[in-house]
Amino acid sequence: MDAHLGTIVAGVLAGTVSRVLTLYLDYRQYPGYPHGYITHLSLGFIASALGAVAVPAILEQDYTAVTFLALAAQQFREVRGMERKTLERLDENELVKRGSDYIEGIARTFEARNYLTMACAFFTSIAYQLGKTPAAVLMAALTLVFVRAFMAGESIGDICEVVPARIWFKGPVLMVEDISFINVGLPEVREKIAREGLAVLVKPANADARATVCDLGQRQAMAHTVALLLGTKKDVDLPELTPLARIDPETGTVGLFTVPLERDAEALVMAVKRTPVLESARARPLKAQAGRLAARR
Repeated sequence: MDAHLGTIVAGVLAGTVSRVLTLYLDYRQYPGYPHGYITHLSLGFIASALGAVAVPAILEQDYTAVTFLALAAQQFREVRGMERKTLERLDENELVKRGSDYIEGIARTFEARNYLTMACAFFTSIAYQLGKTPAAVLMAALTLVFVRAFMAGESIGDICEVVPARIWFKGPVLMVEDISFINVGLPEVREKIAREGLAVLVKPANADARATVCDLGQRQAMAHTVALLLGTKKDVDLPELTPLARIDPETGTVGLFTVPLERDAEALVMAVKRTPVLESARARPLKAQAGRLAARR
């Protein structure tokens, strides 16, 4: 055991640090409570220990001990289910909901980060076994850089152009440029929207981006992000003030409307750009010949 203690310690430290770096609080405010942090840091420590112990087990030719990694994988799949249920319950009380696609993406992320933590610990342990502390430090640094890079997914600003848009009414129908939204019956509500509302157009850069922003879950994620960052004047009895994203079927451009607490057009553009591209919404029609032919027309 003493012969492999350094190997295990190096792997556990590197893996735990990688989990700490990937567990941070941003505008999404989740996890936002101390108990949530404790849960995920504990799981990260366990994943690190599993990855680090696998190396001595292999060196001692105790191959049956490696089978516990399969049990770890089952536990981490349960983490996804736990996160999904938690977020679904929280979403019930949101004025502007995240949506099931956004929730599923967050749950998958929490599961995947445990696997990344395990891999970081495993490779650091191998490096320590081969080259002691200098090699372990170098490997840990490389894996941490990889983990951070892997976390940096695409956002709407990477695949679309977002520009301010005009709100107007065609009779009682709310319009954002040429995109019709909803019928607003009360004149005083129409006046409030015209006076305090903001809107943007989300213009896809190509056919792949157009297919992505057409997804209902992706559009709901944009509306939720806007409401979270800029606030919303919607309440439970004011459905007309709900932030909405609607598509122009002729061009694939998405219009987004909101009545924010902070009326700042530049901030609205930045909020929409910052919305993550959901894994479930990501589409690649240009990878197929039919999609490339259709995009030329």
